[in-house]
Amino acid sequence: MTGFGEQPDAVDPLGAALAAAVRRTGARFGGVYLVDPDESVMGLVTLCGVPVDAFAPWWRSAFGAPGPMQDSIRNERLVWVSSLEELARLYPRAAANLPYQLAFAVAPFRQVRHCRGALLLAWPPGRTPLLSLSERGRIAFSAQRIARVLSAAVRPPVIPERPRFVPPRPEEPTPQSASAAVGLVERLPQGTLALDLAGQITYVNTAAVELLGKPAEQLLGTQPSQSLPWLDNITYMDAYRTALSSYESVALPVLRPPDQWLDLRLHADDSGTSILVTPHRSSTALGTQPSNGAAASPESRIHLLMVLAAALTETVGVQDVVDLVADQVLPAFGAHGMIMSAADPDRIRIIGYRGYAPDVIERLDGLPMDADLTPAGRAMATGMSLFFADREELAHLYPKAPQLTHKQAWAFLPLLSSGSPIGGLLLAYNDPHRFTAAERSLITPLAGLIAQALDRARLYDAKHGLAHALQQTLLPHALPTVTGLDVAARYLPASHGMNLGGDFYDLIRLTDTTAAAVIGDVQGHDMSAAALMGLVRMAVHSHATAGATPEQVLTRTDRDLADLNASRFVSCLYAHLDLAHQQVSLASAGHPPPLLRHPDNRAHAVAIRPGPPLGIGLGTHSYPVTTLPLRPGALLALYTDGLVEIPGIDIAQTIADLADRLGEWSGLPLHQLVDSLVHHTPQASQHTDDIAVLLLQPNCVAEL
Repeated sequence: MTGFGEQPDAVDPLGAALAAAVRRTGARFGGVYLVDPDESVMGLVTLCGVPVDAFAPWWRSAFGAPGPMQDSIRNERLVWVSSLEELARLYPRAAANLPYQLAFAVAPFRQVRHCRGALLLAWPPGRTPLLSLSERGRIAFSAQRIARVLSAAVRPPVIPERPRFVPPRPEEPTPQSASAAVGLVERLPQGTLALDLAGQITYVNTAAVELLGKPAEQLLGTQPSQSLPWLDNITYMDAYRTALSSYESVALPVLRPPDQWLDLRLHADDSGTSILVTPHRSSTALGTQPSNGAAASPESRIHLLMVLAAALTETVGVQDVVDLVADQVLPAFGAHGMIMSAADPDRIRIIGYRGYAPDVIERLDGLPMDADLTPAGRAMATGMSLFFADREELAHLYPKAPQLTHKQAWAFLPLLSSGSPIGGLLLAYNDPHRFTAAERSLITPLAGLIAQALDRARLYDAKHGLAHALQQTLLPHALPTVTGLDVAARYLPASHGMNLGGDFYDLIRLTDTTAAAVIGDVQGHDMSAAALMGLVRMAVHSHATAGATPEQVLTRTDRDLADLNASRFVSCLYAHLDLAHQQVSLASAGHPPPLLRHPDNRAHAVAIRPGPPLGIGLGTHSYPVTTLPLRPGALLALYTDGLVEIPGIDIAQTIADLADRLGEWSGLPLHQLVDSLVHHTPQASQHTDDIAVLLLQPNCVAEL
């Protein structure tokens, strides 16, 4: 069986289940979203009740991004959003990308055999803001039915490049005379188009054929943006989506090349869309044309800038900015290629590209910042955007500019921050392209937003590089080899901020048959926490190698912190391993208890009485020592609280759950086990604290 998005009409159980869900709940439209196997992307598989192309901006999205769909799937709960205002309050990024008056519900699929996903159902504005119990029941039943269809698939469903469209119901014959309706519409002086639920033209009258300048046979069965290229733009699609989502009449002027302005008025309901076409009134009455800005209304330009600005605020590193420009800016302006560069003192350094061959980028990278050689250098030197509609126009002004590709039109945009050039952005087209005044008025401020995001991203990358270097310096590069002991360790920084924290671990070889293991957590997630972590680690190492007992190691380290006046708490667990006598002695300074898995795979938390955290400043403390057997084949797991702390859940329960997983995954090699513990726990995907794990397993009896 192929992916559901590739199935023929006769065998589409997923489409049938989705259509039934739309009918059962009275929704305007619905869709099935699935998460890809590596859980990086969430994609639309099937859409019912709204044209697929009109829904194109929401075909795919990052599963890790904040949003109602991701929230529903990750937390396995029904998400209900009754209005655009509520969407803006709960999910501001999603509201910027979906600025339409809709109410919608997202219901996750539970117990699906080989995938995760959710059912999306949407209603037009005007319905009651609350979901009744019966409505919730119908939505849940619909999601369960689709989940059963997904589970019945022989192979995991495939997220298609283009979602599949299914109508919500079979076509029903009209009770009135079709010939009378045709006669009525043909007599109208206005042009009339009828679009079905898939967005394809099903009827066009004679007046519309004349106004649009295209025969009926070339229009029927197509989408307007396909058969009329001058409607393939942001303005028309935004008006179309607004009509579909709100059921309100939407009007806009459009330019039919070369100089004929038309007024379109769109009306949509649950049976399809009607479009009335008339000559633009100001052109007819006054003999004048609308301004170029009419091709892209102020509302649409502001909407697009809002969407892109909201997305740019969430970029973190330079690669995030490059990917966002490639994924969203290119299609928004119909461009086919882009190059983003940074300004060095005398060279243009390319930092990202899309739509170009690598060998071309290699030849362009490092070109001189000569304003007479390339318009990219001119744009950066002058801070002014340059637009070239075709190759001849470029060659006339820049005969020395290298033309290494078959691109036919370009926009060279300077990226300015605080008035200084930090780089440049090139948008390229495969065909000649005339840049309208509306496009230029949109591209110019957009370049400013991209420049600000790029400036922030470069600063972040620089700080992140410094933080990473500091972290790697303070943590052990490699754990020492101890005869008779297998070890594995992992460190995962918090999923926000600078990926810098105070968690640490270490393994210290003491004699041929003894070793010390330590794990700890310094309060905070900043440079100071990392620096203090390094000091604590060195202090523990110094006291351990000097022959101190576990209690003495913690007591003396606490005294060192008091002398430093560090003003931060440190939790710490110290383990002295005696491999010859097959035992371990443990002392804890306010740290979570270790886990012990016995050779028979029983696993549990070790009952240990902790002393207070290090650095608390209360004077002399007692750190009781707990000694227990540690035979070959047993496993001792040390960890920091980032692995077990989940808001709203008792930490004792999460520690018990971790012990259960340690026992269930007994067959895994040690390096795979530590990866599974770190990356496959419920809190690992969006952890707000650092995670450190150290596994210790005796493999033989050491000689005395």
